[in-house]
Amino acid sequence: MNSKGITQFLINHAGKDPVSFHMPGHKGDRLLRKYGYEYFLDNIVDCDITEIVGADNLFQTEGIIADTMAKYRNLYDTKASYLLINGSSAGLIASILTCVPAGGKLIMARNCHKAIFNALTLGGIKPVYAYPSMVEEYGITGPVAPEEIARLLEENPDASAVILPSPNYYGICSDIHTIAGIVHDAGKYLIVDQAHGAHLKFFENADGADGETIATGAFGVPESAETQGADFVINSTHKTLCSFTQSAVLNIPARSTFNDMYTLEDKLQQIESTSPSYLLMASLDINADILTGHATELFDEWRSNLNYFYGEAAAIDGLKFMRVTDGVRQAMDMTKINLDMSACGLNGHQLEEALLKYEIYAELVTGNILMCMTGIGNSRRDYDRLLEALRELSAGCGSANTADASDASEANTAGAALWTKHRLLHEVPIAKELLPIEQCAGRTCASSIIPYPPGIPLICPGEEIGAEEIDYVKKLRSQGDKVMGVDAAGRIAVGK
Repeated sequence: MNSKGITQFLINHAGKDPVSFHMPGHKGDRLLRKYGYEYFLDNIVDCDITEIVGADNLFQTEGIIADTMAKYRNLYDTKASYLLINGSSAGLIASILTCVPAGGKLIMARNCHKAIFNALTLGGIKPVYAYPSMVEEYGITGPVAPEEIARLLEENPDASAVILPSPNYYGICSDIHTIAGIVHDAGKYLIVDQAHGAHLKFFENADGADGETIATGAFGVPESAETQGADFVINSTHKTLCSFTQSAVLNIPARSTFNDMYTLEDKLQQIESTSPSYLLMASLDINADILTGHATELFDEWRSNLNYFYGEAAAIDGLKFMRVTDGVRQAMDMTKINLDMSACGLNGHQLEEALLKYEIYAELVTGNILMCMTGIGNSRRDYDRLLEALRELSAGCGSANTADASDASEANTAGAALWTKHRLLHEVPIAKELLPIEQCAGRTCASSIIPYPPGIPLICPGEEIGAEEIDYVKKLRSQGDKVMGVDAAGRIAVGK
């Protein structure tokens, strides 16, 4: 076997006995083998086929794929569910192109994922930005207020739909129930990017026979967007459940008034690959079967493990968790564990580096936050290993790095403030040129500039590039963060 390359990296990583607090949600083969899928895993290459006789067709489902779609209709209580093999991005783009005519207008949260901005480009759609509140302590975006959506709908009666993420990457949820009522009263459709919340529907019935709630106190798990009244809900089942990476599901909830499935299916076939992976679709089928047969057991166990973890972690000196409310309701999906050990002088990057020594892999670093994404496949052993590591880090707690932690928080707050300010919107440039980023102040952005993760554009096409944005992007790159839209030579696309 070659010593370098993707395959060897993956084999080496698997051999470390890592603890996964990152996507995908299955966390390895343990869960699938537990429920009897050894034969599929052991013969996975032989299961990699195309549309042979009897294998159905993703874009004209009449057989086995239609059967799997029916399983998701039952699981999520929908009038229609579609398998996605190009990730949630495909479902988001198709939903937007279905609801918004070419050249039309979309009310969208400014902290939407880059896939939504790609849909704008494909449809020539004009965005109207809804700005979420800020979690000032950490410099990240919070919920989108219903009042913000109501105001924008009144000011833009020609908008066709509203889209927002809930939960966002950190697990912060908006009040979808209230927003759905406002959107429907205006005669529009509500699209919810629930990529990070495919599990929410199943926690609705996971309180346990003893009535124990999910991590009582300031933490909890909100209701799903399907239950709260959205019209289109896109779920990345791979992120927290047990299908493979790049698989997802698009749901049209039973309560939605949308019925034009022909147009939606046409947009899906335009966006998705004409060679859909049967391995991804099989993993969606396995996920559906496991949820159908074992959801109560699995989600009660997940709930119990989270209660245990938060209860034990409360006694660790120097550790706290991000807590968010919108003034009325608890707005956090606490399956996302947002760790903050800045009191010990550790910023998010330093905490991530420290946990790697314990073979614990987290999902996302932002300023002083290290987000650990739990999933359906995490075991009690995983939580115990994280607790053990955090206790040891707390025992060695010092103040030597306090300045670094403070700097990280301030830098992240400054970065978030940049894209929440209203910049002049120009027409998206057609003619483009690449220039060194240092020369771009005052120019019109021609290609999104996106710190990744979390994948939210800092500057969008048609927005003016400021000196502050340039300094922020350079700072991110200097500390090793990835910024999409900036090439290896440090150039970005601007309008000519």
